[in-house]
Amino acid sequence: MADIPLSPGSTRTTPGRLLPPPALCGFLLLLVLLFSVSYAVGSAAGPVAPGMHGTGSGGSGGGTGDMPGMSHGGGE
Repeated sequence: MADIPLSPGSTRTTPGRLLPPPALCGFLLLLVLLFSVSYAVGSAAGPVAPGMHGTGSGGSGGGTGDMPGMSHGGGE
């Protein structure tokens, strides 16, 4: 069988060209940039609810076990 010369836009890859397409690289770069800016803005804004703690301490399931001024049950 005779070898057919490949055009530059063919789908075969040569061993030296194992890089992802430029559009994928651009998308990943944009994604990293977006997350970086988002993280920086979130860090600058600070916590949303400074007095809020995790749910590891409570028995109520909602994390409200240690909130002042909250009473549980009793029907008062």
